Amino acid sequence: MIGESVLFSVFLIFTGAAVLATVALFARQSLLVAYIVLGVLAGPSVAGLVTDPYLIADLAHIGIIFLLFLLGLDLSPRKLLGQMREAVGVTLISSVIFALLGYAVAAAAGLSRIDCLLVGMASTLSSTIIGLKLLPTTVLHHRHTGEVIISILLLQDLLAVGALLLLDTLAVGSIPWLRVGLEFAGLPILFVGGLLAERLVLRPLFRRFDKVSEYVFLLSLGWCLGFAQLAQSLSLSYEIGAFIGGITLANSPIALFIAESLRPLRDFFLVMFFFALGAGFDVAGAAVIWPGALALALGVLLIKPVTYRALLKKFGESNVLAGEAGVRLGQMSEFSLLLVAVALQAQAMSQEAANLVQLATLITFVLSSAFVVLRYPSPIALSERLRRD
Repeated sequence: MIGESVLFSVFLIFTGAAVLATVALFARQSLLVAYIVLGVLAGPSVAGLVTDPYLIADLAHIGIIFLLFLLGLDLSPRKLLGQMREAVGVTLISSVIFALLGYAVAAAAGLSRIDCLLVGMASTLSSTIIGLKLLPTTVLHHRHTGEVIISILLLQDLLAVGALLLLDTLAVGSIPWLRVGLEFAGLPILFVGGLLAERLVLRPLFRRFDKVSEYVFLLSLGWCLGFAQLAQSLSLSYEIGAFIGGITLANSPIALFIAESLRPLRDFFLVMFFFALGAGFDVAGAAVIWPGALALALGVLLIKPVTYRALLKKFGESNVLAGEAGVRLGQMSEFSLLLVAVALQAQAMSQEAANLVQLATLITFVLSSAFVVLRYPSPIALSERLRRD
């Protein structure tokens, strides 16, 4: 059947993504919205052009591995400590507030306690991709705003990685506490071994052959995927392994070059990931849960900016910066969608709860992106003045 052809699926994804991305840019929307909407339209719930979204999800899984690897590359120990000192208070306090919001909405929708906890967990996060893509990079007076936003997003991403590790222990057929013990024993082994290997093996190779960019690309790719596979062998997940592999490379002299080299490859697979999320979206199920999803989305859009503004002011930031940072962080996250996908795979979350989170996340993506580009400087702002600023 043509819908099950890998070649046809890749054609559909990237040709369709190019068309809808153009529409999204004219509408001043995040490209993530275009990829998810394309998945919904082409998936089994609507047109049925792709009848097996799990085929694409397997490829998309690689995109998440690269995403976490590059996240780790940005987290050198020294930088991480500096970011924690600046934003840990805001991040932890706000996470508790947003988790309670998500839990309350899920409970009102009649979901189970485990579902409520997972919805609360997904509600704590803001979108790293939207936050960074809509942040101006050329204006000096926005530099500190960017530092504040990025520090909060990095800490939230660390919390998300911890949540992924926790969800990985809930896999069906495992003994949770035994699995937790094995995973936490594997973490220091993987981390310390990676630091030693980077210092003794990888760094000398980079120094000798750093002018051969193709070799650097291949070695970095092998390091990322090798750590992912090694983590799996130690009862950890591929994603956790890639994240630790990135951290071990963060102090490398060419970490920035590695990050830039792998970014296009990551984006290629991430398009597939967000398409697969849309293709797996249950439109009929969303029609049942839409009141709860709308309530969660509106709660996030209203409460997150106010909460961040109050907390940032309390921690000494100016009124203007606190207000802008709050609005830019006022949505749910692609990690919310990833947590749902992992929870479903571990059979720890009901499909109804997953539909609620997915629909609420999509609503916040659309409305938050639109509000940011209307009001604040961004690369796709509506006015020429905001694009310059």
